[in-house]
Amino acid sequence: MEQKIIDLLKRSSLSITDSRKKILESFFQENSALAHADIEDYVGEDFDRVTIYRTLQTFVDKGIIHTIPTPDNAVLYALCKDSCSAGHHHDNHVHFICDNCNKTFCLEHVVVPTVHMPVGFAASQIDMVVSGICNYCNATT
Repeated sequence: MEQKIIDLLKRSSLSITDSRKKILESFFQENSALAHADIEDYVGEDFDRVTIYRTLQTFVDKGIIHTIPTPDNAVLYALCKDSCSAGHHHDNHVHFICDNCNKTFCLEHVVVPTVHMPVGFAASQIDMVVSGICNYCNATT
């Protein structure tokens, strides 16, 4: 996994630092979106909140991760696919929030439908969030 992380940082023209490697590792370890607090828990006391925040913002800017809005106006982060790049996110997929475990998943193969805006309106971003019970929770019930 470490080589995968190093390759991703190099491809994004970012220097390879311990904080960047550790934060990216948290995304590769988890199969769902992460909140800032989740990442803080994962990295422990090795890095302060500001370092984590700045690193996440750099990853968003470079097209490594994307943000996911939540109903309570917080932000979650998830890994982008290889087609994203600096300033060009291609994450027009549905996000799913499980009502049972509260995890948020990127449903990569479920595309956000086209939204036709009325005259005079111009959409800059469309987010679609679906809630229900995820496949992991369904398997245990």
